[in-house]
Amino acid sequence: MIERPEMKIAAIVHRAARRNADQLLAESAMALRRHGYRVRGLLQTDIAPSGGMGKRMLLTDVSNGRAFPISQDLGVGSAACCVDPGGIADASVVLRDALHDKADVIVVNRFGSLEASGQGLSTEMLALMSAGIPLVTVVEERFVDAWRLFTGSASIELAPRAGLLRA
Repeated sequence: MIERPEMKIAAIVHRAARRNADQLLAESAMALRRHGYRVRGLLQTDIAPSGGMGKRMLLTDVSNGRAFPISQDLGVGSAACCVDPGGIADASVVLRDALHDKADVIVVNRFGSLEASGQGLSTEMLALMSAGIPLVTVVEERFVDAWRLFTGSASIELAPRAGLLRA
């Protein structure tokens, strides 16, 4: 019989209008680091449009602060998704390295439309979960069904409130 590692997966579930989930994930990751946990992974920062450029997004490696641009400049008036799959691919190395580092916990900026369709960071997330490394991410309500399918409903779903993640 093959033993499966215990799944330790959590998602901060939020509504589209609530942007505090990104901040909560970042604050929780930093709090865990202050308590001596080896936290690895990626956090997202959104930069408001300015100077004729549309919204910009960065993924930041929590272990060293390296930033990966993950948005394409589609212009201020664009309503299309500006995520750059190439930027996501560049940032994915952080999660692959975290798998080999045997971190205590991995944070992943989000499970979104790319991951729901089997792209983005989904391969790396599956590898981390399969290895039994605790993983925490952010999931918008509209992707919860896809998230449950992705994790086999093995995830704990958390409301975006401070203090829940450490527990």
